[in-house]
Amino acid sequence: MTKQAVLDQFRAVLNAELASLTRAAHDSFAAATDPDSKAENKYDTRTLEASYVARGQAKRVAELREAVQAFAAMSGNALEPGAAVTVGALVTLETPEELAHYFLGPFAGGTEIVHERQEVVVITPASPLGQKLVGRREGESIALRPGVTARVAAVV
Repeated sequence: MTKQAVLDQFRAVLNAELASLTRAAHDSFAAATDPDSKAENKYDTRTLEASYVARGQAKRVAELREAVQAFAAMSGNALEPGAAVTVGALVTLETPEELAHYFLGPFAGGTEIVHERQEVVVITPASPLGQKLVGRREGESIALRPGVTARVAAVV
């Protein structure tokens, strides 16, 4: 699993999501401003509801654009051996039951991909797991929850 390949796949997923959401936001805006959606009586709230949806989607499009730009600016180069976990790191955690792969990204927390039959999830430094990982190095352990620890198996 190479960091560049994982980063490229996240970029593709975010760009596809942005394109889809942009189309939906345009459709919502059209529905909210369509003269045919004018309220028929004082209890008809279709136009108001459509405007709320359009506003929410426009905000999400702006957030996603920011994420796409941030991921586009990231380097796919591997970190130096022994480097601490920082934004842009591909981290593998090892528990007694499994290996888990995370990409510490600036945005888009929760975005998932499957790369080489391995699930990789974006986490951010603000997330609980991200807070525990930032600054850790390969070989160090973190507490996932009471009684469960994980070892940082790799930092790329």
